[in-house]
Amino acid sequence: MTTVGDVMSRDLLTMEQETTLVQAAAAMTARRVGAALIVAGDRLTGILTERDVMRAVASGDVTGQVADWMTRGPETVDADESTQQAGVVMIHGGFRHLPVLEGGAPCGIVSIRDLMRVALDDVSPRGV
Repeated sequence: MTTVGDVMSRDLLTMEQETTLVQAAAAMTARRVGAALIVAGDRLTGILTERDVMRAVASGDVTGQVADWMTRGPETVDADESTQQAGVVMIHGGFRHLPVLEGGAPCGIVSIRDLMRVALDDVSPRGV
């Protein structure tokens, strides 16, 4: 069984709720990631995704803080859970990024792309 810990990214982009939305978007762009974990110490308090940034821009509010737009108390999975379980949580929740916890602390993030790599077993595109 492939676990979430086998496929997740451990190179996390984390920030605090007080981070400005512009700073957060710049950091996400620089790191080329679609989500940032919002933390208070070693405790996960939320997640900020590309969709959240787009909602803020569409509203005309780009001067706010991450706390104004993040998803609070996001769904999570543990690193030892199966990739299938992570996929079920993501599909039913309608999101593309899922924080991963070990011992209650954030240790990674898994994306729908990570799970697709497992499902497709690195098949070459168009048979090449």
